[in-house]
Amino acid sequence: MSQLDSEQEVAAVRAFNRFYTRKLGVLDQHLLKSPFSLSEARVLYELAHRENLSAKEIGAELGLDAGYLSRIVQNFDEAGLITREPLPSDRRQYRLALTAKGRQTFAKLERSTQDEVAAMLAKLPQDGRARLIGAMAEIERLLGESGGLPSPAVLREPRPGDMGWVVQSHGAFYAREYGFDSSFEGLVAEIAAKFLASFDASRERCWIAEIDGAQVGSIFLVRYTDDVAKLRLLLVEPAGRGQGLGHRLVAECIAFAKACGYRKITLWTQSILVAARNIYQEAGFKLVATGPHRSFGRDLVGETWELEL
Repeated sequence: MSQLDSEQEVAAVRAFNRFYTRKLGVLDQHLLKSPFSLSEARVLYELAHRENLSAKEIGAELGLDAGYLSRIVQNFDEAGLITREPLPSDRRQYRLALTAKGRQTFAKLERSTQDEVAAMLAKLPQDGRARLIGAMAEIERLLGESGGLPSPAVLREPRPGDMGWVVQSHGAFYAREYGFDSSFEGLVAEIAAKFLASFDASRERCWIAEIDGAQVGSIFLVRYTDDVAKLRLLLVEPAGRGQGLGHRLVAECIAFAKACGYRKITLWTQSILVAARNIYQEAGFKLVATGPHRSFGRDLVGETWELEL
């Protein structure tokens, strides 16, 4: 990387920091028009959510200078927001706790924070909110204690509400990335509804991938004939990329199909879905048919792929 590239990256990060701190309203030294600075609000948050904390532990957790934290604690004590009790193990250290007044003060600040963030999100469309939360999660993973490595995805069976997520995420993703219209979301809804209505647990499966409790991927294997299974609705959201999740989902389908006694897996995709096509090809699928068609508001080339088991 050249020095110019590095300087541009640093400038981009600093520009984002300036934008976001201005958006949160912390540049005037007070958080969301409250009497507290961002650091003071964080100290209140820790005291409200954890018990038996010492000032030293809070300082280490938040990365606050000992002198600065001491002034915060002194101000809170004088305002009647906290109690201080010397630790038996070290009389120089104090166990801190919120008073009733302190908890009321934090509750008011928490409500204001919730309202401000909710108002900010309400200005965005549903797709925009999902993208924002996903981008924030990605930033947290990259800059977190894991050293930039994302948490591994967990594969599980669908739960109530997951089919709605499958429909919404497919509709939003393909509209954003490929310009598909709402008819594609309608097709996904039909597939999901049919899966729920006629689900055969002995020969069909759906896997939902999640990272830290958030859905990031899906895939379905359904009965096509007694000998042939059909792979459908493979999706990996941007937040789930970088750990071979698409390959893993397809591998689960193949293993399950073999265990069920299917002789073949078939699937239908589009030529423009390059990443998905690569996954199928690397898993051993063969392209057996192609054909142009007009669907989802686009001129497309459909492809049928098959895997002999």
